[in-house]
Amino acid sequence: MTQPLDPKLARQGRIAALVIAGAALLSIFAPVIVSGLGLPARFEILILLFALAAFIWSLVVAVRIWQKSRD
Repeated sequence: MTQPLDPKLARQGRIAALVIAGAALLSIFAPVIVSGLGLPARFEILILLFALAAFIWSLVVAVRIWQKSRD
């Protein structure tokens, strides 16, 4: 049987999940935000790059959690 997850790893997992959800919402609503504020299209690309950075960060965190839970 598996051991319960360390509270620190569980907290990191929750934070990564929230970042993934926030980045997904940001990438979905980027066109709406940009057009609603009347900004040029380059700001939409900037928002999407922020969302991509958040996805990459959470992937790195998820891999670290996975590696620590294997020990």
